[in-house]
Amino acid sequence: MILMSGPCVIESYEALSAVASALKPLSENPHIDFYFKASFDKANRTSLDSYRGPGLEKGLEMLARIKEEFGYKIITDIHESYQAKPIAEVADVIQIPAFLCRQTDLILAVAHTDRIVNIKKGQFMNPADMQYSVLKVIKTRGGTQATYEQAKKYGVWLTERGSSFGYGNLVVDMRSLVIMRAFAPVIFDATHSVQMPGGAGGKSGGDSSFVPYLARAAAAVGVDGFFMETHLNPKEALSDGPNMVQTDALIPLVQKLYDIQTLCENA
Repeated sequence: MILMSGPCVIESYEALSAVASALKPLSENPHIDFYFKASFDKANRTSLDSYRGPGLEKGLEMLARIKEEFGYKIITDIHESYQAKPIAEVADVIQIPAFLCRQTDLILAVAHTDRIVNIKKGQFMNPADMQYSVLKVIKTRGGTQATYEQAKKYGVWLTERGSSFGYGNLVVDMRSLVIMRAFAPVIFDATHSVQMPGGAGGKSGGDSSFVPYLARAAAAVGVDGFFMETHLNPKEALSDGPNMVQTDALIPLVQKLYDIQTLCENA
C-alpha cells in the first residue's frame, strides 16, 4: 500500500524532523511503500497574508536532510516548470497540484525527469478526463496509451481529492476511484477531501473528523494508496490544520485501512 504522509508545509526543520520521527513506524512497515510529504511553497493560498513556506532552495535543503537522516523517499509539489530539475534531485515523486492538473508545460517538464509524477485531480475535473493528463506523461516517456499498466510502467499516478460541491465545500464521488483506476494507479487524498475551500475567512477550513470514514470507504472501493497530511498539533499548523490528522492517530488508522484493503481484495 502506497502511503504519502507528512505536514502540509515546511514550517521549520525542527517541526519537519519531529513529524518525520513520529512516522518511523509507518516507514518500517513491510506492507507500506512510504513517502514523506511536505511542500516548500504553498503557492495557491487563499490570502496573500497566509504562510507559504521557506521557498524552493531552503525547502529542498530541508527535505534532502530528512531523506538523508531518515532514509525516506520524498514527495513534494511543483508549481512552475523551471522547478522540475532541482526538485528531481531530491524528490522521488513530483506532485502536480490539483489546480494545475491540465497545465501541459508543467506536466511535460516533470515528465522529462525520471521521477514518478503524481497528478492531483482538479476539483473541477471530470475524472474520465484525467486520462489526458496521464497520457501527456506516458507519451513523453515513450508509451502510447492511457492504461493502468502503462501508467504504472511509465511512472504516473492520479490522486483524488474531492470535487467542488457548491461554494466552500467538497464532496467525494467514490465512482471516480473506479473510473480513474482504469487508466492509472489511484491515490486517495483523505485530508484534502474534507477541506472547505475559503471557508474560514480568507483561508480554507475543513473537518478532519471525516477523514477516517472517507479513507475507509476508499479502501473498500479499491485504491493503490493514500495521501494523508499529518501534524503533531494540527491546531497550531500554519497551513491546512483543520484537515490534517494528528500524528498519533494516523498509525492506527493506516493499519485499519490496510486491513480493509486486504479483506476486500481477498473477498
